[in-house]
Amino acid sequence: MSISMYQSSVPVCVRMLSNLATILKKAEAYAAAKKIDPSVLINARLAPDMFPLSRQIQIATDVTKGGAARLAGVDVPSYEDKEATFPELQERIQKTITFIQSIKPAQIDGSEERKINLKIGGNEMNFLGLPYLLTFVMPNVYFHITTAYAILRHNGLDVGKMDYLGSY
Repeated sequence: MSISMYQSSVPVCVRMLSNLATILKKAEAYAAAKKIDPSVLINARLAPDMFPLSRQIQIATDVTKGGAARLAGVDVPSYEDKEATFPELQERIQKTITFIQSIKPAQIDGSEERKINLKIGGNEMNFLGLPYLLTFVMPNVYFHITTAYAILRHNGLDVGKMDYLGSY
């Protein structure tokens, strides 16, 4: 049995973004309970040269929506990257989930050989669909969601592996 490009991307990203949204709800409640200004967590970093929590979420959603759109051959939605509160970050996650769920399996399945060209930081990157999904999109999604989790955990949020993985 083979696995489709769609099944390898959209449902996996929906699950991971949903888990991230749940973690953010816990973070917002934690900040309220501990009387921590939410901006402290939203702007927290693991290291001085790393992006803060808000940017990790922005990048995770950018890679998700960009990956699904490029594989489907549709325009990538543009977001402003101005989220500064937990509700704004939640809205961005939900907007991304809604967008990728609007893409039908037939739009992505068969995209293994689709040419994908990106410019990131002034660098041109060229992929075929399957390596783009497996070596660029999914590792980036996992990296930025893991980093968001780690920032919050480092700042005292009581979360564990099952929060990251979600319930089964």
